[in-house]
Amino acid sequence: MPAPDLILASTSTYRRELLARLRLPFRVVSPEVDETPAAGESPAALAKRLALAKADAVARRHPAAWVLGSDQVASADGRAAIGKPGSHAAAVAQLRAASGLELSFHTAVALRNHETGFAACETDETRVRFRELDDAMIERYLGLEPAYDCAGAARVEALGIALAERIDSRDPSALVGLPLVAVCSLLARAGLPVLGAAWGEAR
Repeated sequence: MPAPDLILASTSTYRRELLARLRLPFRVVSPEVDETPAAGESPAALAKRLALAKADAVARRHPAAWVLGSDQVASADGRAAIGKPGSHAAAVAQLRAASGLELSFHTAVALRNHETGFAACETDETRVRFRELDDAMIERYLGLEPAYDCAGAARVEALGIALAERIDSRDPSALVGLPLVAVCSLLARAGLPVLGAAWGEAR
């Protein structure tokens, strides 16, 4: 029996590296989804909606496949979303604003199969309290690790850990962008447990 056709609906190298830890065969397809927040949408709701939208967009193109979609949104107050800075100036501004505060990183992952009608989503919240950051520290960090493609402008799973005072998380992989505890749970709910026989010798 061939292994299930598993697709990661993301072009993120971080998510690709995380999913590879499970040693499952998978391929990557760009979801091409509009990520504009809806008016009044909370960061947690936005992450969930986009994870489902990404999975569904790819599942419609590949109806027999099992598609994982994921999204992460950061916020400082539970309302205003903090996106990827994209530039040095924006990253500096984000880290200045985060100094001494706690940010919440809302990460959602969805699993969709269009052929069977399966659709489920799980969410995770990781809270990161930042140290008091001065401009010299911010510049040194961004010079060594320009995290312009990370929400909040800090790769806390890497050198950005030096900016953190405390991290509260039930799943460390969630902060990187793909909560693997939830991925394993979703696959099990779909009858495809990570260590199950469905994957055969595909590893």
